[in-house]
Amino acid sequence: MPEYFYSLGKNYNTPHLVELNNEHYENILSLATECGVYLLGGTAATRSPANASPTNTLPANTPPAIYNRTYNFSPSGELLPHYDKINLFKCNLSNLADNKSHDESKIYTAGTTPLALTLNIPFQELKVKIGFGVCFDLRFPELFRNYVSKYNVQLLSICAAFTVATGKAHWHTLLRARAIENQAYVVAAAQVGHHDGGITTYGHSLIIDPWGEIIVDAGGNEDNVGLWSAEIDLLYLDEVRSRMSVFNSINYS
Repeated sequence: MPEYFYSLGKNYNTPHLVELNNEHYENILSLATECGVYLLGGTAATRSPANASPTNTLPANTPPAIYNRTYNFSPSGELLPHYDKINLFKCNLSNLADNKSHDESKIYTAGTTPLALTLNIPFQELKVKIGFGVCFDLRFPELFRNYVSKYNVQLLSICAAFTVATGKAHWHTLLRARAIENQAYVVAAAQVGHHDGGITTYGHSLIIDPWGEIIVDAGGNEDNVGLWSAEIDLLYLDEVRSRMSVFNSINYS
């Protein structure tokens, strides 16, 4: 699922805030249970207590904060751990085709904790380790290298709502770089087309293999939205990693 898949409004604001067990939460959960699939990686604007994280030491009366949060559910509807976008989008595109200035921090609170998740896929007797990122996180390669070096992640989930200007310039290049340097599959679901408030997104949802080859590109036409899939071959991933070692710790100081 892409970033802001549930609702994308003017200046990234939305009246459809998800809270635990409210109607919006239940709508998202039902996508997983009715389709019988893992629902992973897409985000929705979420109102949550600002001190809900065990790493927070904020006073108990701190007002709720709004997070750009991934929702992860199992096919049975089990709520899996979430990821809150760490690197919020801030960019001045006033001299480019987008002709806008963006600052998510005016609405959202940044997350603080990366998420690496291991999925058990019983019908294939398979375990897959997934690391999560959202949109602007893509420009911070250390997040994804940490997933691989610390947790041995095999797949990077990077949902997004890239603008047209930044998408044309950087989207394919950055995603292929994250796949190549981490020798991991990258699944990048992306918003496409025109949205409320004059926002236009680039699209081109991609699936990239550990060698950097694009195996799915959904294109940039909003009339071409749908379900896209590809085989994730973990034996091929192991082969790529075995023939080129890039994870040895090197001290450059």
